[in-house]
Amino acid sequence: MALDLARALDPVVFAKDCGLTPDPWQAELLRSTARRALLLCSRQSGKSTVTALLALWVALFEAGLVVIVSPSQRQSAEMLRTIKGFLAHLKNGPSIAAESALKIEFTNGARILALPGTEKTIRGIAGAALIVIDEAARVEDELLAAVRPMLATAKDGGRLIALTTPAGKRGFFFESWTGTGDWTRVKVAASDCPRISKEFLAEELKELGAMRFSEEYELEFRDNDEAVFPMAIIAAAFTQEVQPLWN
Repeated sequence: MALDLARALDPVVFAKDCGLTPDPWQAELLRSTARRALLLCSRQSGKSTVTALLALWVALFEAGLVVIVSPSQRQSAEMLRTIKGFLAHLKNGPSIAAESALKIEFTNGARILALPGTEKTIRGIAGAALIVIDEAARVEDELLAAVRPMLATAKDGGRLIALTTPAGKRGFFFESWTGTGDWTRVKVAASDCPRISKEFLAEELKELGAMRFSEEYELEFRDNDEAVFPMAIIAAAFTQEVQPLWN
């Protein structure tokens, strides 16, 4: 009982029991009560790992529904596989009622579902305690409109976490990151991660080139190479001050 209480009160204690010693930013995220969060993090910085850990914590200690979506079923299933790895490491862990490659059901009534990130596949799900959008800069723009209603009947409005590396100056993640909405924004470049060496980054810069490297590791939102005009010029061509001549 005391062990479960300690894990419930401090997700960092839970993380360590699952075999993860979090980086400072990961510990801050685990302990955060933010309902809406954007994680702009480099490749191999630990964003998917810590989000998977948080998803498991929500399922066990809030007994809620957790929904994981990403651009493909394989990517969603990979995060679920990470969650299963944490469960295997956890001593005196919870009882599992049912399990498959795409879901886990616990005896406390909680469920974790792994789904592809298309609005057609996720409609009809309600009352999610946590929605995770992995590779959020690469999912369909309609996805956010489809997932937000899942939070409508959740306790305290549920939680939404979107994590990604940049993928151009477009889409809901870019607009949310650069906008004024009420999001908690977390940015972790490769140089901020103690597990990524300078030698590795130097090699990646040489192999990927400056533009691709700046997206994957330095987290810059860049215009598409094939675009005729930069997004900033296109955006400046429109105004909300002129009323349309028709309704």
